[in-house]
Amino acid sequence: MAAEEQGEKKRKISPTATAYLVLYNVVLCAGWTSIGIVMVKHYLETKTYHGMYEAFEMPLKVFQTAAVLEIVHAIIGIVPSSVVLTAFQVFSRVFLLWGIIYSVPEVQDNIGVTMSVAAWTPTEMIRYAFYTFGLMNRLPYLITWCRYTFFIVLYPLGVMGEMSTFYASLPYIKESDIYTITLPNDYNISFNYSYFVIFIMVMYIPVFPRLYSHMIRQRKKIIGGQVVSKRD
Repeated sequence: MAAEEQGEKKRKISPTATAYLVLYNVVLCAGWTSIGIVMVKHYLETKTYHGMYEAFEMPLKVFQTAAVLEIVHAIIGIVPSSVVLTAFQVFSRVFLLWGIIYSVPEVQDNIGVTMSVAAWTPTEMIRYAFYTFGLMNRLPYLITWCRYTFFIVLYPLGVMGEMSTFYASLPYIKESDIYTITLPNDYNISFNYSYFVIFIMVMYIPVFPRLYSHMIRQRKKIIGGQVVSKRD
């Protein structure tokens, strides 16, 4: 789940902040486009999703991790997003990437990983293009339509992929005890990583419907109406 705008209220930002946000969005749009190209190329050459993660691993790590800056953008107020929801959306993906896919190599060939990235990639290509053109006051209706239409399928696909990957990782996490802290220890604390992963999965139950319904409302408001306000 990618960070979504939580307010449509226009706000003025400095030319420097605008230039930075344009650059940020252009780079991220290009980055996700490169991931999409790699995915398509790999599938055309191999006719399988196996080994796909290895093909796009490096750009995925770079450009997905760069989304952490969106939390900073919300905190300092140069975008009108909810800090809490932005943080959850960014954290869920970054945690899946580093806490699960990277940390549990056994799931890297799981279909859930491919499903997740296949959903993230067009979503992010459209989203960052949308913000780039919006910041320049040159937003084509086609991009607006794609932004508020494709999510209908891509969001559920992404969530199914993410949940599938989380679930597939649990047996390996329990077996290896990675990141798990057991008693006794010098700090007298305990932490069960598999329980933490389950907690993250449970959090999708209240959060995803809220985000999805927000986008449905935005679609009804925007498609055929006025173009939305600018943000990162």
